[in-house]
Amino acid sequence: MTLESVVAALREEAAATDERRLLVLTGDRDACYAAADAALDAADFDRGATTLVGTGNLDCERVGPKRADRLLGTTRECVVFDAHADFRPNALGRVVGAVDGGGLFVLLAPPLDEWPDRRTDFDRTLAVPPDDLEDVTGNFRRRFAETLRVHPGIAVFDADSGTVERDGLTHPAPRLSTADDSPERPADRAFPDAAYDACLTGDQMAVVRELEALRVPDRDAGDDSDPDETAVVVEADRGRGKSSAAGIAAGSLAAEGADVLVTAPEHRSSREVFVRAEALLESLGLDVETDGDPPRTVETAGGGRVRFASPAEAADLLGVAGDCDDSAGAPDAVFVDEAAALSVRLLERFLAAPKVAFATTVHGYEGAGRGFSVRFRDRLAESDHAVVETGLDDPIRYAAGDPVEAWAFRALLLDARPPVDAVVADADPESVAYRDFSADDLLADETLLREVFGLLVLAHYRTEPDDLARLLDAPNLTVRALVRTDGAAGPDTDADSPRRDHVVAVALLAREGGLPADVREHMYEGGRVRGNMLPDVLTSQLRDEAAGVPVGKRVMRIATHHVVRSRGLGSRLLGEIRREYADELDWLGVGYGATPELLRFWRANGYRAVQLSTTRNDTSGEYSALMLDPLSEAGEALHDRHARWFASRVASMLADPLRDADPDVVRELLRSVEAPVELDLSAWDWRAVAASAYGPGQYDAAPRPFRRVALRYFADSDGDSDALSPREERLLVRKVLQGRPWPDVADELGFHSAGQCMRALGDAYEPLVDRYGDAAAADEKRRYVE
Repeated sequence: MTLESVVAALREEAAATDERRLLVLTGDRDACYAAADAALDAADFDRGATTLVGTGNLDCERVGPKRADRLLGTTRECVVFDAHADFRPNALGRVVGAVDGGGLFVLLAPPLDEWPDRRTDFDRTLAVPPDDLEDVTGNFRRRFAETLRVHPGIAVFDADSGTVERDGLTHPAPRLSTADDSPERPADRAFPDAAYDACLTGDQMAVVRELEALRVPDRDAGDDSDPDETAVVVEADRGRGKSSAAGIAAGSLAAEGADVLVTAPEHRSSREVFVRAEALLESLGLDVETDGDPPRTVETAGGGRVRFASPAEAADLLGVAGDCDDSAGAPDAVFVDEAAALSVRLLERFLAAPKVAFATTVHGYEGAGRGFSVRFRDRLAESDHAVVETGLDDPIRYAAGDPVEAWAFRALLLDARPPVDAVVADADPESVAYRDFSADDLLADETLLREVFGLLVLAHYRTEPDDLARLLDAPNLTVRALVRTDGAAGPDTDADSPRRDHVVAVALLAREGGLPADVREHMYEGGRVRGNMLPDVLTSQLRDEAAGVPVGKRVMRIATHHVVRSRGLGSRLLGEIRREYADELDWLGVGYGATPELLRFWRANGYRAVQLSTTRNDTSGEYSALMLDPLSEAGEALHDRHARWFASRVASMLADPLRDADPDVVRELLRSVEAPVELDLSAWDWRAVAASAYGPGQYDAAPRPFRRVALRYFADSDGDSDALSPREERLLVRKVLQGRPWPDVADELGFHSAGQCMRALGDAYEPLVDRYGDAAAADEKRRYVE
């Protein structure tokens, strides 16, 4: 067979089945480009509907690998992906879904046997100092190349020798058409007919109908059919038209005059929402104004609009972030696109909206729908919202069962899942074993790899195909896990039956530190060093050039199977890691979006805070905490000086950049700082505090001594049995440490007036004066209580 005949046959089969096919051209880069040009001619593709993702030359549209996101939401007859100069798994995951049914995805690659030994720019990002590029392995590409050799629907052509190695034909049996070519509009619809006419499948119509629950009831007209608080959850695989359905619904709401807020991890992720909303509004004959392509705002002359805000900004608009409260800007409805790529705590903030939709991809590079369902659904069920669940199954661009989609899921582990619930349900800290999994172990056992990566997906709100390559190739990463063996506890288990270890909990660890002097100097002067997050922050931001000398491991991810959470398995895993490295490393560390629950967890496992970022993460909406667990004298010295420095500056941070930090985060954070807080108060200072607690004194006359006493209280407090109630502790945080206005504090904490709030603060200081006060404080107290 010739290349031309293979391409013609692939194109014919793809068109007949409304599926895609994959053509792999291997060999020298120039030979691959010549073969690609011949393939495009043989397939008779419209060059205007073809895109090259790469830096070579073909007579078609070209985008660079780092700009692959430009293809999101688009449809192409053919996409040519050049993996010679650079091979980024994320880019592949983004562009493969752009190929329409009947089209081809063309991959240009080195010879498959040689590919694992090649290195590209992406590999340089995996070479974390002090490792070099030569230390990066080719495991990801080895596995990837094997999927190309064995998966149905993939043709392989050696461009160097002109040999067809696989024809890629599946010879499918004729299938009966089950597609609903003309689905009927719902009889009880409230959105305009044009909204349903814009839908491409019955699935889309059904989802748009469910999204009608976001309409704001017209009480004046007696419309009280919908609950005041409603949350719609839309789940789908990529390519099902989820964002299009959201855009049609958002446009329909705007046509009624509603203010619709759209948020997503990145503006480009929501492009299709705005394109479809604008198209619908124009089809309704409304005057529409936009502010770009793709727009961030689509507005009608009648006052309806669809607008974009980043996740943190969107949450602030709902009036739940203190100083950022902007109730005048609160929208009528909120659409959260790619919800699985956001943190649970940020998703919870969107429940402040009475009408909200969460749309997420189940299997995709953007995030993990399974993680969304496990981590957030319980919180949603506990809310006051009536929950409507819906989804899309039918692909829009190509037929169900498309082999290229199945290949992409396997090659990039987009559908990786942890073990099924039943095989780990009885696991506890006593019945599991601690394991070290190398990249070779994971490559040798596909089930094990899927379980490990599936749990890591659940551990973080954004785990991507690039992370799979890091897991398999980065020299600084290691995997530790707790496993449960099939049948290990069963008295009737057949001794000869095969046993399999299933992953119950997993941790991904990154080696950091041990940096040479020139790298540490580069960091200190503001340069970035890959893969050394903790030394980087401690050096560049906190001005400690020696922070990169000690060697440690940072816990990048840690996850426990959802059916066995709260049994101590995460703590058991961290304890095993600490025992393993106690004599090898200087420290263990972690950095994460700070929540009260996570701060308590890490503090309970011996980690202590040394920094809280002064800006929120754009995606999670949280401030990031850095914590250390020292293992050696060098690690102790590193921890002690940074804990001491943090304790000395945290009060000024809370009064300025951290003024809007969650008071419960602050309470737990301060408890996790292991450093002395000296009460350097004069006799006059103590008289001022005691007079406020027991007499007519006022906090506003001398805030500093109150702040020092509050810090000392939290430093000494274990959070379980202390002198103050949680409400009183929040009062100390909001007023004393963050310096917020009395009326705001009173309103937030439920006091009837600012005056009552002031009296409550005085009452809160009574036990603190008794606990810490000196002779001057005691004398002042006696003036009022004796």
